[in-house]
Amino acid sequence: MPAPFEIPPLYWVIFLGCILFFLALDLGVFHRKTREVRVKESFLWTTVWVVIAFLFGTVIAPYFLPQWGKESSTEFITGYIIELSLSMDNVFVIALIFSFFGVPLNLQHRVLFWGILGALIMRGVLIWSGAELIQYFPWTLYIFGAVILITGVKMAFAGDDKVDPENNILIRLTRRYLPVTSHFRGSQFVVKQSGRWMLTPLALVLITVETTDLIFAVDSIPAIFAVTQNSFIVFTSNVFAILGLRSLYFVLAGAIGYFKYLKVGLSVVLSFIGIKMLASAWIHISTLLSLGVVIGILLISVITSVLVTSRDKTPPLSP
Repeated sequence: MPAPFEIPPLYWVIFLGCILFFLALDLGVFHRKTREVRVKESFLWTTVWVVIAFLFGTVIAPYFLPQWGKESSTEFITGYIIELSLSMDNVFVIALIFSFFGVPLNLQHRVLFWGILGALIMRGVLIWSGAELIQYFPWTLYIFGAVILITGVKMAFAGDDKVDPENNILIRLTRRYLPVTSHFRGSQFVVKQSGRWMLTPLALVLITVETTDLIFAVDSIPAIFAVTQNSFIVFTSNVFAILGLRSLYFVLAGAIGYFKYLKVGLSVVLSFIGIKMLASAWIHISTLLSLGVVIGILLISVITSVLVTSRDKTPPLSP
């Protein structure tokens, strides 16, 4: 694994500025009015973000950064695919959260939009902290590897996701110390009622989504450090995965039942990454090989899920 190279602060500012511009364009132009997002539209935006991510890693970044070579592009793509695949599990949990609170379809995009902004901040802090820890305490990688391996094993034997926001400590503290309206008030997170400001249930949904993403980030971000310790590659691949997550949600939320074995595939991916990190002192697994293994595992789990689900839903032939 090549040594991390320094990225001038100007490039960080330009990247963040572009991302904020696209997000502002999304909310201010394409989704200025709250409405239900259709699957066809979501699939189109998912494709757009995937294409932009691959162009960034293979064309845009190498063009503007001379030190960004083929290895960096491979690291970016591998990290992006890992983060995007792990986000799929997050998609299913978010769907359960929306179902628990009864969030109308036309309000779900707004929650995901503001949730992404919070996720960018939280993940940025986690990535910076992780990079600093690895720089000053290289043995931290082995701790990350152990955590990832344990997470992968636990995921393999875990049952179906169950979401109970009422047990979320932030939700309980919010309900206890802050006034909350009994019903949704359109797309508003805060409203003024009877002379005082009150949170709406939509704010509680946003809090739950943010805390859920934080939990997933603690598991997923250490995984990408097995691929690269370059904080710019780690951050940019995470950002594109998060941006794709919002569109991916509306594509996958209605097809949860078709991905029966995806969780098993993700657990194998995490276990592989954890073992790679723990064995890095003795065995070197190239980034390209890691990319092939991750893609192969995910394809097998998705294809198996679709085949098994389709077979189970096929009515038996009449005698």
